Amino acid sequence: MRPIALLLLFPICLLAQIEKTLTSLYSIRNYTESQISPDAKRLAWVESVFNKQDTNSRNTIINILDLAHPTAAPHRLTAGDGTKTCAENSVHWSPDSQHLLFLSNCADGKRAQLYIALAAGGAPRKVTALNGLLAAAKWSPDGKQIAALFTENAIRMAGPTEATAVETGVIEESFYEQRLVLIDPATGKSTPLTPADTYVYEYDWSPDSKQFAYTAAKGSGDNNWWLAQLFTIPASGGDPKPILKPITQIAVPRWSADGSTIAFIGGLMSDEGVTGGDIYLVPSTGGAAKDITPNRKTSPAYLTWAPTSSTKLIITEHADGSSAISALDTKSGTSETLWQGDETIRASTEMLSVSLANDGKTAALVRTSWAKPPAVWTGGLTDLHAVTHANDAAKPQWGEARKIHWVSEGASVNGWLLYPKDFTPGKRYPMVVSVHGGPASQKAPSWPNPGFDLSLLAGEGYFVFFPNPRGSYGEGESFTAGNVKDFGYGDQRDIMSGVDAVLKTVPVDESRLGLGGWSYGGYMTMWGVTQTHRFKAAVAGAGIANWLSYYGENSIDEWMIPYFGATVYDDPEVYAKSSPITFIKNVKTPTLIVVGERDAECPSPQSYEFWHALKTLGVKTQLVVYPGEGHGFRDPKHREDVLKRTVAWFNDYLK
Repeated sequence: MRPIALLLLFPICLLAQIEKTLTSLYSIRNYTESQISPDAKRLAWVESVFNKQDTNSRNTIINILDLAHPTAAPHRLTAGDGTKTCAENSVHWSPDSQHLLFLSNCADGKRAQLYIALAAGGAPRKVTALNGLLAAAKWSPDGKQIAALFTENAIRMAGPTEATAVETGVIEESFYEQRLVLIDPATGKSTPLTPADTYVYEYDWSPDSKQFAYTAAKGSGDNNWWLAQLFTIPASGGDPKPILKPITQIAVPRWSADGSTIAFIGGLMSDEGVTGGDIYLVPSTGGAAKDITPNRKTSPAYLTWAPTSSTKLIITEHADGSSAISALDTKSGTSETLWQGDETIRASTEMLSVSLANDGKTAALVRTSWAKPPAVWTGGLTDLHAVTHANDAAKPQWGEARKIHWVSEGASVNGWLLYPKDFTPGKRYPMVVSVHGGPASQKAPSWPNPGFDLSLLAGEGYFVFFPNPRGSYGEGESFTAGNVKDFGYGDQRDIMSGVDAVLKTVPVDESRLGLGGWSYGGYMTMWGVTQTHRFKAAVAGAGIANWLSYYGENSIDEWMIPYFGATVYDDPEVYAKSSPITFIKNVKTPTLIVVGERDAECPSPQSYEFWHALKTLGVKTQLVVYPGEGHGFRDPKHREDVLKRTVAWFNDYLK
């Protein structure tokens, strides 16, 4: 018997609109980083083009623009010969704005190494020749040293969404620890600072360049982020000093200008790198942490101290299905909204980040929505302007977007409704409900990707509804914690009451409703079809069928304890009551199931278990397992195949 159902990919006959949409998406420049120099004179950004021929989808290029001549063409910064693309990213300006750090694998196409370039131009200088994975390189505030995160002899990219290694033979736990290292800019010599048995997730230099604040945990880096604590360590070497063991997850530690305080975001977070919570302050010498945003009705995701300030934070936040940037006074607790928009923003690999110059006013960030393709913007936060225009001619292949609000069990809930392309009033349309991953996340408007993005169904003549039910970001920490020990119950009721609210306002044919999602959205799809027969078709991507078996199969079980309150061995009932497999005999909905072969977050046996049950019970179903893929698909051909199968499945049952 095969342990998984591995189906060969096959061609699907599609409507011409999907091919047109994909052609449009493959022409889009995708901007992933945007960094303003401290003196506000130059802007660096990282960009890529979706490429269905590139099987790793990681190649990017770096451009630099002289803001004194904004109409001039940017110049490309590369460690290669300029004739090929490779993975070049992670840009970081020196404090004097004269040099730029970046990572590049142009030398061999495999290992990224650290380079230093003159901002004014010229060939960059290779600094390192390390065997492993480098990340998050940053200049010290005095400009004399470089710090980075380094995983020696790493056999794969870091993070639980990456494809897990193939395991055979005697299975033993083995850890590749990511350590904080100092790198000499002149010689490239690297010196590890943090212990060899500890995985470092994030760090920040102290303002005097003599210490670091960092978050870390012992053991597996993929699994123990949820247990990370805050430490400090001297830049000259020595023992780490524990500063705080937080009661929830911790992210984005930032040292104040006077060195007395470390700010961070703490809260219930289901995924490493998908940050949201309240803002806390803790003395840099240790002590109790203070929540300075209790009862805030947003979810801060990123923070930075205003330049030279120890009392003012600039924060970005999930807010009511949208994004916002605010200034927060740490003494009074008062805040001012500097910018808010129905779009998604970022300036670095950190979610919802923004890049600020030393004047505290000039910013840089990437902005995107369903109406606007990605572009790099700069200027004051109240008068930003676009500096990239490669995507200006792109036209949405979907209809307009409307924010939806409704009340569910006394609580305000939000979501988004995407209209069909070429919507005709009076005509009745099918609708697909798309549930986001997480659950601690938020669906906000952004230009779709050529993969499992159900926004693209709007181009096929569907309404697409994106609810942000309890457990999501954007409505405050109590709302995010609203599904603790209650997966599939309150969040399901929020979603279904949202569906009812939509049905009262737009011409949706209630007999043609679909349901889909990935990860937590895949779970909610599997769960949803066990709870109601209102959906006539479903697509579950990387879902979870059985929390009891899942606990022993996945590589990140530590995330579950804050949500379920105990291990599955101590309280199996709380896991069983939220498992779709418990109610599997209720399912009548035709369900397509897709998953990556080497998914560590939502392993393929979960999809196999759900598929096996449906086919045994005579429910129309299909399982597709994609070879070599993890939780986040990397091969563009696989991503496109998932999209095409999804469209075909919904078309078969809803049109």
